[in-house]
Amino acid sequence: MSEKEIGMSKKLEMAQDNQKSIKKEDKLKENLKDVKNIYLVMSGKGGVGKSTVAAAIAAGLAVRGNKVGIIDCDMHGPSIPAIFGISEIRPGIENNKIAPIYPISNLSVMSIGFLLEDDDQPVIWRGPVKSGAIRQFFEEVEWGNLDYLIVDLPPGTGDEPLGIAQMLTTEINGAIIVTIPQDIALKSVRKSLTFLEKLNIKPYGIVKNMDGLVCPKCNEKIHVFGSDTGSVEKASEDYNVPVLAKLPLDPEFSEAEEKGEIIRWMMKESAWKSAITPLLDKIEDDNLNS
Repeated sequence: MSEKEIGMSKKLEMAQDNQKSIKKEDKLKENLKDVKNIYLVMSGKGGVGKSTVAAAIAAGLAVRGNKVGIIDCDMHGPSIPAIFGISEIRPGIENNKIAPIYPISNLSVMSIGFLLEDDDQPVIWRGPVKSGAIRQFFEEVEWGNLDYLIVDLPPGTGDEPLGIAQMLTTEINGAIIVTIPQDIALKSVRKSLTFLEKLNIKPYGIVKNMDGLVCPKCNEKIHVFGSDTGSVEKASEDYNVPVLAKLPLDPEFSEAEEKGEIIRWMMKESAWKSAITPLLDKIEDDNLNS
């Protein structure tokens, strides 16, 4: 084969790859065309309650009458099905697409957890396979008409969060960063904010989770991670990103979550629900004003 033919062959391969990429983008946009708002929920490290916050946002918006979807993108620790008490249900087919699971009629859920044989089965996949599965959740699940799609990202700023963020960049309303009042966790928050800045994704705000425990006997607030040094507020000030909610540790909430009763919990009044209410209000207000 001559150099000219080799050059032409390479150009043809590049054109075909570009066409495949365009088709993928078209498929993604077509499947999400009736989704009005997309919010990422992320954390720079694991163990800060990110999935709990993502589930509470989705449940809280749903009990207000909105049509909500939530995607659990954590391939190795899919906890969203358990939080909603739907781990044993398996998805079907709807309009030749994967049907999400509905814990209530206006809340749809998708997670790799629904596709595993049991909770002890690990996902031993390399990066490209995981990325392909995550992409299917966006392209091949029948999301339909949604007011909000909440995307629970894997922790960190590595390959999977990067791939999801790049895939959805133009569609994202903003990213909610979850942390705890501990200096070691705050370092990862700053990394998350820098991550969003480099990808031109709007940081919607910070959620300060596990913000103390109120003693049931004396009502004194106990800082379980040591004295609160104000690191969250300092990061908020440095990056001009608001703290949207400060959520306390609540044994009753934790028990409801363990039982898969987060929707019921979000229907009742509590200090925990009151703490997350301003965040839900802001999301709805921004949707009305957009």
